[in-house]
Amino acid sequence: MTLAAHVDTVDTEGLDNAIACLTAGARAWAATSLGERAQLIARTHASIARVADRWTRTAVDLKGLDPDSPAAGEEWLSGPYATLAGFATVAHSLEALARGASPIAPITPTTVPGGRLAWPVLPLHAREALLFHGFSAEVWTAPGVDEATVRADCGADARRTGYSGGVGLVLGAGNISSIGPLDVLTELVVHHRATILKINPTFANLLTVYRQALAPLIQADLVRVVQGGAAEGTYLSNHDGIAHVHITGSASTHDAIVWGRGADAEKRRRTNKPQLKKPITSELGGVAPVIVVPGRWSRSDLRFQAENVASMRLHNAGHNCCAAQIVVLDAGWPQREDFIKEMRRALSNIPARDPWYPGSQERLRDAELAHEGVEVCSTSGRLLVRVPAHDAAPVLTTEYFAPVLGVVELDGSGDQKTFLDRAVDYSNTELTGTLSANVLVAPADRRRLGASFQESIARLRYGAIAINTWTGLAFLAPTATWGAFPGHTLDDAQSGIGIVHNGLLFEHVERTVVTGPFRPFPRSVLRGELTLFPKPPWFVTARSAASTGRKLSGYASKPSWSKLPSIFASAFRA
Repeated sequence: MTLAAHVDTVDTEGLDNAIACLTAGARAWAATSLGERAQLIARTHASIARVADRWTRTAVDLKGLDPDSPAAGEEWLSGPYATLAGFATVAHSLEALARGASPIAPITPTTVPGGRLAWPVLPLHAREALLFHGFSAEVWTAPGVDEATVRADCGADARRTGYSGGVGLVLGAGNISSIGPLDVLTELVVHHRATILKINPTFANLLTVYRQALAPLIQADLVRVVQGGAAEGTYLSNHDGIAHVHITGSASTHDAIVWGRGADAEKRRRTNKPQLKKPITSELGGVAPVIVVPGRWSRSDLRFQAENVASMRLHNAGHNCCAAQIVVLDAGWPQREDFIKEMRRALSNIPARDPWYPGSQERLRDAELAHEGVEVCSTSGRLLVRVPAHDAAPVLTTEYFAPVLGVVELDGSGDQKTFLDRAVDYSNTELTGTLSANVLVAPADRRRLGASFQESIARLRYGAIAINTWTGLAFLAPTATWGAFPGHTLDDAQSGIGIVHNGLLFEHVERTVVTGPFRPFPRSVLRGELTLFPKPPWFVTARSAASTGRKLSGYASKPSWSKLPSIFASAFRA
């Protein structure tokens, strides 16, 4: 279909008017002081809080969930909670800049391998330390950038008043409901762009929720929320009034926007003449590994970590850009088969949930047909795929965006460091994408590896790395950054270009590293880990996830010490 044919089906007049209003809004934003910007973001935070219940009910309904089921907790955490936390953090950062202070002034970095600095961003205060007891997050800045430079440049883009970035287009994701609003926030505060948010057709029922949540920004002509499919996306992407495009989606969709389709697209690639005549940033997912460092694990450790991996894959029915897809094991690990058995058990016993994202059933069929010896682990079609180490299997390079979990076994020569080195090299070179990677390691084994463990983490070329937890925590933490490892280009975008979230407004970002406890409370304390955190609410096996997610969202709307006992009471029922 030609562009002209697409345009015939689009409300071009309505979109043109929206862009005209946003153009005026962007000019007004340029003249708005930092203090006034902080107040507007804070008012929007309050507006989001008022619609949090309706937001979650709508998301639960469109995904076909029981509102009292544990899966409903996913919608609280990945919808209102993440959005509220993100807007609150950015408002506080702008307030600091307005006072002439830095959002990272209280943070003391440490040195990590490769001339990098690690800036601890979770927890930042006593309430967070208690709420996320045992969990931490660090933003790692790029090699060779010293502390003084990072401090001086923090918030540099946000401080630049008097400048308008024009109007940006955000092509919203259709899987996680906080992505679009948080991308809009980054566009406005960091890049000074008013934004037209085109929501994915899967989220059409959220249109009025988004408009109510973002009402202060809409009233200021800084945001418009519209719906539509490829036709609207094509029209807006090529509109003269749009200065920049940001997309969260698949690499194939990104490439279709940038290069077009068919033979003409290949010619444009060869001649480096993109179809899209404006800048684009992106978050495009990938094939995320889980590297399992071999050790002597108890039966409870095997079961808990198998649930951890299953949750990384099955959260949101498997429709996440950071979902685990390849488990990397040491072929010589004596407990290898025991762990695979526990993963199989988890995939089979966790209550079935039908994939809801468009095209999922087709992708599941493709995965089953493309691999030998596939195990079907539930009535909803969850697949376990064992891949020979030297096989170029599609599961290594295709983001299935569905409940497909691959297992590959590497020769570690009976040595933890040798295995970890090989697993890092394998993940960096054989798997598509650089968005997220996960590493599981028992505390005693991490101590035994010493400095070499941190060196291995530094060698992983991923924008988010999780140690004993899931990179979904890096997405949820508003002070963390989210995006692919730096260095991708338009003709090899992989997991995307640029970062979002980044509530503390860091410059020179390379990655975020999050760490969690290897064992939940009380086993954690009994085995020497000083953490009081029970089974995390993002585990798909957390029975109280809906209640905990609701209470955490209430906390994010108005943080208070008085709300913590109720959150803990719910979390400990997981």
